[in-house]
Parts: sequence; C-alpha cells; structure tokens
Amino acid sequence: MGNLEMSTGDMRDVIRLLTAVERTPEQERVLAVARDRCAQIDARFEADDITLDVPVAQALEELLDGSPTADMEPGYRYAFQALVAVQFSDTYDLGHWRRPSWFHTVDEEMTGHGVPADLAPAALLFAGPPIRLPHPGDALPAMGTFPASRAAELVEAYEAVLDRLDPEVRETAEVLLEPMRVEAREWERTKQAGRTEDTVFFWMH
Repeated sequence: MGNLEMSTGDMRDVIRLLTAVERTPEQERVLAVARDRCAQIDARFEADDITLDVPVAQALEELLDGSPTADMEPGYRYAFQALVAVQFSDTYDLGHWRRPSWFHTVDEEMTGHGVPADLAPAALLFAGPPIRLPHPGDALPAMGTFPASRAAELVEAYEAVLDRLDPEVRETAEVLLEPMRVEAREWERTKQAGRTEDTVFFWMH
C-alpha cells in the first residue's frame, strides 16, 4: 500500500545541493529544513516501531558526503525526497493505492491502445530517482521524474484512448490526467516567465 504524491520544481537545485563543495547561505537554509524533515521522519518511524538500518537523518548526511554505507536501504530515498520536498512545490495528493503493482496492469492496457510506453503510468511513477541511490529493498518507497515540457504530450496521449479503456483503468488514468493538464498549462506560464521548474516528481510511500 502507498500514498502517491506529485510536485514540481527544478531538480538541478537538488543535485547542486548534494554536490556542492561550498554551500551558499540559501543552500544551508534549505539543508537545515531538510535535516529537520529527516529527523521528523525518523521520529515517525520510531513511533511506529519501524527500524531502519540507516536512519533517514544519517542517510542524508551520507548522501551529502557522497558515501552511502549500505547497498540496499530505504532511508536514502526518504532523505532524497526530503531535499526535493523543501525545494519543490506543495505536493498534489494522488490518493492511496492498495496495490502499487496495479499501475503495471494499467500500463499494459494503455500501451496496447497506443500510449507510448514512456508515458504510461508505471513508467512515470516507478522510473527511479534522477541520481544513483541505494535500492530501497522493497517496492516502496518509489519515485519517478517526468519532464514538465512533455505534460501536454501525455495529456494528448491519454485523452486519445480514454474511451477505449476498461472502466477501472480509465479511472486510474484520469487520476494522473487531471493534474497533468494543470502541469501542461503551468509549463507554458513557466516558460514565458523564464522560470526553471521543469521536473515533475512522483513519490509513493
């Protein structure tokens, strides 16, 4: 089971923070907020009797040092998401899903009707982080990124097949379709304003 969220921002800001040799005052401010978020996640896990081999706060520091100490551990993805959350837009709630594997079934039907494989839901949601991170060791947490510049392309592809989809599959497609319509419009405004929020980030946990 997992909660699915999406947000939009400039992934270069996240990568620059992770790779900075000397951080700017703004980067230090962002990092302080991210560290606090990681500590809150660890506290929530502790309250739920969940023990990670590498706590999220420690995972963040290891990512900043470029030296993860585990090959398979979910804490690193939570730490990376904390950095994204601080610098991206407020999250758009895409609901709670009992079976994340359902999205692969949706992909199969949608691609069968002509939706390009790289635009199908599971391809977006489970493509993985934009940088190399230790494997989480389970299906969740999962993440994926998608270029905001392609939001209109996705909307067109989904709308072209909606009427031919099984009702349950169509309902799932529409969960993604509505916010991506918003992203397509927002991308045009972003370009006109010269802003750089060009990445849609998906997070299921």
